[in-house]
Amino acid sequence: MSGEAGHSTVFTAVIVDDEPAAREAVRTFLSSVSSVEVVGEATNGAEALATVREVAPDLLFLDIQMPDQNGFAVLEELGDAVPRGVILVTAHGEYAQRAFEVHAVDYVTKPFGKPRFMAAVDRALHRLAAEEALDMSTTLRSLVESVRLDERGGADAAEAAVTGPASRAPARIGVRLGSRTTLVDIADIDWIEADGDLVRLHVGDRVHLLQTRMRDLERMFGTGFGRIHRSIIVNLDRVRFLHREPDGSGSVGLSTGVQLRVARGRWEELEKTLGLGRNG
Repeated sequence: MSGEAGHSTVFTAVIVDDEPAAREAVRTFLSSVSSVEVVGEATNGAEALATVREVAPDLLFLDIQMPDQNGFAVLEELGDAVPRGVILVTAHGEYAQRAFEVHAVDYVTKPFGKPRFMAAVDRALHRLAAEEALDMSTTLRSLVESVRLDERGGADAAEAAVTGPASRAPARIGVRLGSRTTLVDIADIDWIEADGDLVRLHVGDRVHLLQTRMRDLERMFGTGFGRIHRSIIVNLDRVRFLHREPDGSGSVGLSTGVQLRVARGRWEELEKTLGLGRNG
């Protein structure tokens, strides 16, 4: 595809279509795009809702006509969880206008050939890449600023923090409020939760919205934070108690009084990160 070489980030995708042949065609075309990873498939609206909510993909290839509910109903029910890039796929061209009313990146009519399909993918990837560059620019600027303020650093250290392979976690992160950027000390963040295309930074009694992805923050913040749920990251210094039920579910309590759910599959890593033994 024309712009594929310029996309270094790998974007996740979910394919939704009740026709096996259509899902296979989309999957086959995407297999040649190194910057897209298919992480889920669904055959109807109910499965689509469950899958998108579970894996939170960047891209959604969505059939409009399905047995239980149409694609527009799926998007409406997803609400804030609608992926950033939606490409609608259908055999009926009369839905084209409505496709763009729901802010779809593109609209592909069945039967579609590879050139038309790949053009839609390329358009979606360019949009996602542009959004990521914009969203992360403030964070990188605040990272440079935090290193410059560090008595041990300087201009050379700031450049290494952004571009070098051994970069350390930033001390602050920039949060845009209109035309103003507020710098938040990362050590002051109590916990973080996903909110559609945004994340909420809980800092004491204040909440800041940031347009980025949870996995990017998880990598950026380093070992001082732990992911306890698909949609929750906590400052490990705030954890005061762990409560685990016999069925494997449970929660953590923070010093702020907040109690947060821990996913069953996250307990072992959480206990290891906190330095607890098997009976901790």
